[in-house]
Amino acid sequence: MSKQTPLFSNLKGDLSAGLVVFLIAVPLCLGIALASGAPLFAGMISGIVGGLVIGALSGSQLSVSGPAAGLTAVVLTAITKLGAFDIFLLAVLIGGAIQLLLGIIKAGTVANYFPSNVIKGMLTAIGIIIILKQLPHAFGYDKNAEGDFTFIQVDGDNSFTALLSTLNHIHLGATLITVVSILIILYWSKIPKVNAVPAPLVAVIAGALLNILFINMDSSLALAQSHLVSLPVAESFGDFIGQFTLPNFNAITNKEVWTVAITIAIVASVETLLNVEATEKLDPLKRNASPNRELRAQGIGNIISGLIGGLPITSVIVRSSANINAGGRTKLATITHGALLLLCAALIPGLLNKIPLATLAAVLLVTGYKLCKISIFKEMFSNGKYQWIPFLVTVVAIVFTDLLVGIALGMAVSVIFILRGNMRSPYFFRKEQYHSGDTIRLELAQEVSFLNKASILLTLDHMPENSSVVIDASKTAYIDHDVLEIMREFKDVKAAQKKINVIFTGFKEVYKIPNTKREDSAEHPANGDTHVQVLSSGDHEQLMKELQFN
Repeated sequence: MSKQTPLFSNLKGDLSAGLVVFLIAVPLCLGIALASGAPLFAGMISGIVGGLVIGALSGSQLSVSGPAAGLTAVVLTAITKLGAFDIFLLAVLIGGAIQLLLGIIKAGTVANYFPSNVIKGMLTAIGIIIILKQLPHAFGYDKNAEGDFTFIQVDGDNSFTALLSTLNHIHLGATLITVVSILIILYWSKIPKVNAVPAPLVAVIAGALLNILFINMDSSLALAQSHLVSLPVAESFGDFIGQFTLPNFNAITNKEVWTVAITIAIVASVETLLNVEATEKLDPLKRNASPNRELRAQGIGNIISGLIGGLPITSVIVRSSANINAGGRTKLATITHGALLLLCAALIPGLLNKIPLATLAAVLLVTGYKLCKISIFKEMFSNGKYQWIPFLVTVVAIVFTDLLVGIALGMAVSVIFILRGNMRSPYFFRKEQYHSGDTIRLELAQEVSFLNKASILLTLDHMPENSSVVIDASKTAYIDHDVLEIMREFKDVKAAQKKINVIFTGFKEVYKIPNTKREDSAEHPANGDTHVQVLSSGDHEQLMKELQFN
């Protein structure tokens, strides 16, 4: 695992990123609660817990957690089936306990088997969905809830027919606010002396002020409250506290509660692991987090969320990618966004209710575009059919169905492609003893697929410090793109941190990994004996024990 970045190392950038994510999170939390058939404040509770609790406990530096659009159908069905929201909260609490258990037994390592073409397909699809879903809000057509990201919407439209409906409901005031907001986001950073203030914040303030101006002018451009953020406003502190709900523990013997709890635990865990890995792909510093620690953090978060009246929580890529785009670099950003959700929900909900949904749509449209740029498609097509076909299947499937179905189809296509071209022995070690300062030679097998990703990743992660590692690909006929990415990251990031000299040899030009020149490898001579590990099957478990893998 990569080293943790100090919490206050990017104070200014993280605080501004936390503010931007907070502004985006408010309508998403409320919209997801509305689409789920839950009290609106339940969405805010899960956003607060996701920021403050999971943000503090998670090992991910950039992942932002909160109520997930992918769980809206599960939540809506569960609340209806269980008959009461407080009974549903008990299922959320139990689901969190199951997640915590999954993290303790280290079930999160399944994340190592997600191929990168499917993860990149997920990111691209999310970008497309954001654009499709935010365009109606950008033009002032706010019939559908802000947090509904499903293809078939609650109102009967789908992502494409909603765009056609938008043409008949264009609001000129909302459109003008969207255009002004996008221009501010794109060009604010080019203005000297004032560009220290985050552009999305300036856009939100400008949008709110424009609408206030329209209202004062009694203009037809003015937006009604239905086009603005609608945060519940408590009349007193007692009313605010009253919005928190305790679970009904009397339903603990209800079998349906346990069925819902298991469903929430499985779906939320899979979505979290997918979104955390996707976030790591976007991380400019290329850090990675323990998936088991993430499951434990999510489990504790869902226990607390269920205990005080919140919705199920997962890591969410929309807020995570917005965090990265806004300059967030440490966990302080997501913690800040959670603190702001709590403070503003308690103290100034009326002020937030002046923010137009159109200006928030502008922020999300820019975020969506960055996730699905044409250059991403070009990159995947250049990597060959083994990469772009599963990528494209994942994109199309997620856009037209949902996240989990799309991921499942993308994974299935990846496996089919690999099984067709890779039926030979996998990547494993036959062991000998080695220590810090030794030269360790790794000879790759003839076929290395993404199915071998986990064992390769774990092995490279546990190479001893100050050693030399020779990775020999002279006998390989095929190396999967994911494995090549792992090797590049090992050399560029992890090896540098542990002062390991990495020597590549025998790599074909198509792999895009340059072989190490003889004079380069001589810069760090080995201090001890040379041990050769030939890749064969059957001894990987023993190797991990000898590396003291925990």
